[in-house]
Amino acid sequence: MSTIAVTGSTGALGNRVIDELLQRVPASRIVAIARSTAKAEPLRAKGVEVRIADYDEPATLATALQGIDRLLLISANEVGKRFPQHRAVIDAAKAAGVSYLVYTSLLNAPESDIPLAPEHVQTERYIAESGIEHTFLCNGWYHENYLMALDQVRQSGVLLTGAGSGRVSSAARDDFAEAAAIVISQDGHGGKAYELAGDEAWTQDVLAADLAAVIGSAVEVHNVGGEEYAAALKSAGVPAGTMEFLVALDEAIAGGALEDHSGDLSGLLGRPTTPLSEVLRAA
Repeated sequence: MSTIAVTGSTGALGNRVIDELLQRVPASRIVAIARSTAKAEPLRAKGVEVRIADYDEPATLATALQGIDRLLLISANEVGKRFPQHRAVIDAAKAAGVSYLVYTSLLNAPESDIPLAPEHVQTERYIAESGIEHTFLCNGWYHENYLMALDQVRQSGVLLTGAGSGRVSSAARDDFAEAAAIVISQDGHGGKAYELAGDEAWTQDVLAADLAAVIGSAVEVHNVGGEEYAAALKSAGVPAGTMEFLVALDEAIAGGALEDHSGDLSGLLGRPTTPLSEVLRAA
């Protein structure tokens, strides 16, 4: 029976993937790869084998991937360092004889204007050139990325955005985790790229209505241009790098970068994706 390893296993997505895998395969087949022994202790308590490795230390990756058949590479979170870190994992996987690799990429990455896209495209290309059988899970935006808007609208009654009329096909993190567990644990997905997005492509007006329903008061949408949005973020104390990212993100959303109607996510799940309003209410 094949052994399944998950990188980034103590992160928000990786932790959920492990839980989904435990519903599908014995714990003895699951290996959680993590940087911190302490953070991984709850996974060990569930019967999962924990191996300590660091994306920046190739020797630890080589050891951690010994005897692994299937590997879920959850993308790293350090922007600008992602591709070198991913490359180290892919090289270690190839050397260890990993037969199947699943990578969490970005929705429609080759065509995307989102600043995160280039490193995902580099990683996809490197995996394709590695010769390892692979699948790309091209994840769209998480519903959870909008939880911070709850505090904003509670205080001001205003949803400030630079996304214009662009639509976002976001989905719950749990939905992405379940899809990853399905793909890494089943046969028949090799060579595919799944564009994973929610069933509903919503506008900022819909987001505002959902937020209003949660906080119990009206929320007004203020759509602004990039310069005005940047100035507002700066005055709110948002660091320059984050400000630039958020402005570029909303410009990409306005251009349709996070809208998708493939149905790949609900197809893998065998059910509709979780609505945005449900995640907001749960928060």
